[in-house]
Amino acid sequence: MLIPVRCFTCGAVIGDKWEEFKKRVEQGEDPEKVLDDLGIKRYCCRRMLLSHIDLLPQVIKFTRPL
Repeated sequence: MLIPVRCFTCGAVIGDKWEEFKKRVEQGEDPEKVLDDLGIKRYCCRRMLLSHIDLLPQVIKFTRPL
Protein backbone atom coordinates (compact mmCIF):
# COMPACT_ATOMS: atom_id res chain seq x y z
CA MET A 1 0.00 0.00 0.00
CA LEU A 2 2.26 2.77 1.25
CA ILE A 3 6.03 2.74 1.05
CA PRO A 4 7.50 1.91 4.47
CA VAL A 5 9.18 4.79 6.27
CA ARG A 6 12.27 2.69 7.01
CA CYS A 7 14.02 -0.17 5.27
CA PHE A 8 12.97 -3.49 6.79
CA THR A 9 16.54 -4.79 6.85
CA CYS A 10 18.83 -1.95 7.90
CA GLY A 11 16.41 0.65 9.27
CA ALA A 12 17.53 3.50 7.00
CA VAL A 13 14.92 6.15 6.23
CA ILE A 14 13.63 5.64 2.67
CA GLY A 15 10.00 6.78 2.78
CA ASP A 16 10.85 10.39 1.98
CA LYS A 17 12.52 9.39 -1.28
CA TRP A 18 9.59 7.48 -2.83
CA GLU A 19 7.81 10.43 -4.50
CA GLU A 20 11.01 11.72 -6.12
CA PHE A 21 11.98 8.21 -7.25
CA LYS A 22 8.53 7.50 -8.69
CA LYS A 23 8.34 10.85 -10.51
CA ARG A 24 11.76 10.54 -12.12
CA VAL A 25 11.29 6.92 -13.20
CA GLU A 26 7.91 7.75 -14.76
CA GLN A 27 9.64 10.52 -16.74
CA GLY A 28 11.88 7.87 -18.27
CA GLU A 29 15.07 8.07 -16.20
CA ASP A 30 17.04 4.92 -15.44
CA PRO A 31 16.08 3.61 -11.96
CA GLU A 32 19.73 2.79 -11.19
CA LYS A 33 20.82 6.39 -11.79
CA VAL A 34 17.87 7.79 -9.83
CA LEU A 35 18.72 5.62 -6.81
CA ASP A 36 22.36 6.70 -7.05
CA ASP A 37 21.34 10.39 -7.22
CA LEU A 38 19.06 9.99 -4.20
CA GLY A 39 21.95 8.51 -2.22
CA ILE A 40 20.49 5.04 -1.79
CA LYS A 41 23.56 2.81 -1.79
CA ARG A 42 22.57 -0.35 0.13
CA TYR A 43 20.97 -3.10 -1.91
CA CYS A 44 18.37 -3.72 0.81
CA CYS A 45 17.13 -0.13 0.53
CA ARG A 46 17.25 -0.24 -3.26
CA ARG A 47 15.11 -3.38 -3.13
CA MET A 48 12.50 -1.60 -1.03
CA LEU A 49 11.98 1.08 -3.68
CA LEU A 50 12.41 -1.07 -6.78
CA SER A 51 10.01 -3.79 -5.68
CA HIS A 52 7.31 -1.55 -4.18
CA ILE A 53 3.92 -1.68 -5.92
CA ASP A 54 1.67 1.28 -5.19
CA LEU A 55 -1.73 -0.30 -4.54
CA LEU A 56 -3.35 2.71 -2.91
CA PRO A 57 -5.14 3.95 -6.09
CA GLN A 58 -6.78 0.53 -6.55
CA VAL A 59 -7.77 0.11 -2.89
CA ILE A 60 -9.09 3.64 -2.35
CA LYS A 61 -12.02 2.89 -4.69
CA PHE A 62 -13.40 0.40 -2.16
CA THR A 63 -13.36 2.61 0.93
CA ARG A 64 -16.44 4.26 2.27
CA PRO A 65 -16.60 8.04 2.54
CA LEU A 66 -16.45 9.36 6.10
